[in-house]
Amino acid sequence: MTTTVGLLYPGHAAEDDFPRIEITLDTDIRLPLFSTEVAEDSYRRGSLLESGAPDRLAEGTEELRLAGAEALVWASPGGSFVYGWAGAHNQIATLARSAGLPASSTGFGFVHAVRELGASRVAVGAAWPEDITVLVAEFLVAGGVEVVASHSAGLATDAEVAGLGPEQVRELALAADHPDAEVLLLPDAALHTAVSIPELEEAVGKPVLTASQVSVWEGLRLTDRRVWAPTLGTLFAARRPAPGAVEPKGIEVRE
Repeated sequence: MTTTVGLLYPGHAAEDDFPRIEITLDTDIRLPLFSTEVAEDSYRRGSLLESGAPDRLAEGTEELRLAGAEALVWASPGGSFVYGWAGAHNQIATLARSAGLPASSTGFGFVHAVRELGASRVAVGAAWPEDITVLVAEFLVAGGVEVVASHSAGLATDAEVAGLGPEQVRELALAADHPDAEVLLLPDAALHTAVSIPELEEAVGKPVLTASQVSVWEGLRLTDRRVWAPTLGTLFAARRPAPGAVEPKGIEVRE
């Protein structure tokens, strides 16, 4: 049976990661995406607040419903972290009511994914400016996650972040990692990471959570769908299939 997770993504930057993930899963999972309007490509607080406003999130809900979405994910960490823990809850509750579907965001997905891995201490490697990275740390702490280190690359726009190549993303991960961190978070949705998570995990020697990976995982969590896909990192390899089972790229594991 097909599982469909609808993704609301701000503007255009690294949304091509999601079709790559769909192909990698190689199952009956579908990830239709709607790009919401972004007035300004900027990591200013005001711009991020505007990107996550209810009317912006409502833009694509009907299209995603018609695509068969069973759950929605606001795939913008910055556009959820900036609202704070309580504000982000209100944001998603409003989206769920307007869409008539279960909903969450990548921001909450990071908290849930850290718990899924049985971890509590993380390091954060953000491409954003420092003042936005501080909001990430505050959000995670509010969710019960200890941030032992954070690093900001200081880039100002999604376009700049999307232009980072695999080696630059690796350098960001290495600069952000800390020996006390159990998991490394790369929270920017404009980073291209879908094809490089295993390499990043090998470089830092621990699980790595990225925005596109976590967005998909969070949507599947909402639909009670479990998939085993180690090419998407430890998060998707935490639940292995039964011994002797056939192992395609993505294997459903229902609890």
